[in-house]
Amino acid sequence: MIIDSLRVVDAVLKVDTPFGPCWRRYNHDGYGQNDDGEPYDGWGKGRAWPLLTGERAHYELAAGRDVSLYVSAMEKFASNTGMLTEQIWDEADQIEKHMFLGRPTTAAMPLAWAHAEYIKLLRSIREGHAFDLIPEVAARYCNGSRRCKLEIWKSNRRPRTVEPGMTLRVQAPSGFTLRWSGDGWKTANDTVSLPTALGIEYVDIDISQTQRAPIRFTFFWKSSQAWEGRDYEIEIKW
Repeated sequence: MIIDSLRVVDAVLKVDTPFGPCWRRYNHDGYGQNDDGEPYDGWGKGRAWPLLTGERAHYELAAGRDVSLYVSAMEKFASNTGMLTEQIWDEADQIEKHMFLGRPTTAAMPLAWAHAEYIKLLRSIREGHAFDLIPEVAARYCNGSRRCKLEIWKSNRRPRTVEPGMTLRVQAPSGFTLRWSGDGWKTANDTVSLPTALGIEYVDIDISQTQRAPIRFTFFWKSSQAWEGRDYEIEIKW
């Protein structure tokens, strides 16, 4: 998932400069220099941030790859006095506005956050790993022993499958009764949703290790006292 996500990030946000790669924060970012090179005046276009080159370098270091390109890029993004800026110009040169690809804009400089990222990167390189890695977090997500046994279904996230032994959590922003079946509607169960402090209601369905048939369900909404009018289905992944 991370590798696939990085392909999207690079396609949408990566900027290649004469000094090395840099990244914008996100698409449609309105915080940055205007298209004509004029300073930010309440709305503009988010430019590339040198500190994100440092963050990418930490990922590449963790993946066991050479990060010298990223270190060099961060150093070359700096001003003549060695200060790192918040953003660099990420389009063709505009000489009359003193905007040059890969060079500082009029954004905040020095940006302490960027300098901290650079220093952290140098230490990480020296130690051979991200020095601020939290061992307890790494142990949880790297050794697989603390894998979450919860699969969440909601209107804007609809997994197609769930594995045996997991809990399927069906959640919605308002109260409901979930009518569900694990045997193709030969039998059915009605489960009333439980509230949370966040205003979200949910129903948990424990998927047994022997479950084979898909889980099918529909909603009865408390607010309208009406059925959803359609069924949903999640296959069991083997």
